Amino acid sequence: MSNEDVILTAGDAEVTVQPGNGCRIGSLRVGGVELLRQGQKYGCFPMAPWCGRIRDGRFRDGAAVHQMPLNSPPHAIHGFARNAEWRTARTSDTEAVFTYDLADPWPYPGRVTQIVELTEDALTLRLGIETYGASFPAQAGWHPWFNRSLEGGGDPVRVDFTPAWQEERGEDHLPTGRRIDPKPGPWDDCFGMPDGVDVTLTWPGRFEVDVTSRERWVVVYDEQEAAVCVEPQTGPPDGLNTDPRLVTPIEPLETSTTWSWRRL
Repeated sequence: MSNEDVILTAGDAEVTVQPGNGCRIGSLRVGGVELLRQGQKYGCFPMAPWCGRIRDGRFRDGAAVHQMPLNSPPHAIHGFARNAEWRTARTSDTEAVFTYDLADPWPYPGRVTQIVELTEDALTLRLGIETYGASFPAQAGWHPWFNRSLEGGGDPVRVDFTPAWQEERGEDHLPTGRRIDPKPGPWDDCFGMPDGVDVTLTWPGRFEVDVTSRERWVVVYDEQEAAVCVEPQTGPPDGLNTDPRLVTPIEPLETSTTWSWRRL
């Protein structure tokens, strides 16, 4: 199938997926109101095969050291999936499946799959990374840009969550390895939620969206004027070095997040 945009609908919810633009969720409209920041780089993109920054773009796998392109100098950021053209594997009115084959400069052959499922009051995103050969370290997650203010007026969004800790952030924007008590925002920070990610976005009088995942890591980025980002992921920034998950021939890396909403 082609990589043209795919539109899913359920009730008054509509999602647009852009397989030709990194398989990002280009739009999420509920009752005609757009929840995601619009633009080529925004919406919500999958992060794979790593999330956030890799220190100096280098990660180790056993004795081998691999150098990734420094697309956010001096680091490598957010993986390759968001810049790739994905293939639409199958679609229905409310569900679609997309795939992308890992290629150079990623040193291991494998496949990333994203499944998008829409109901009247929730969007579930699933990512899987599998290997075609040797085992390799990987991460997966999502980088949504939620509009700070919704069209039609009202107060800007409020972000509520209760993390167990915050990863101390060094001058280089990477975790130092120390866990500290959560600090007030604004944030570009990684937090630990060992019982699973659970973050509530509230646009007073308009919408409430719960972002949940069974993963224990979430990055919250709210330093931009137009949007706030709540990013569930399978490990912290630089996690390929500090907390890698191994993709093996018998065990892919699988993760999911659900955004559920209600009107206020």
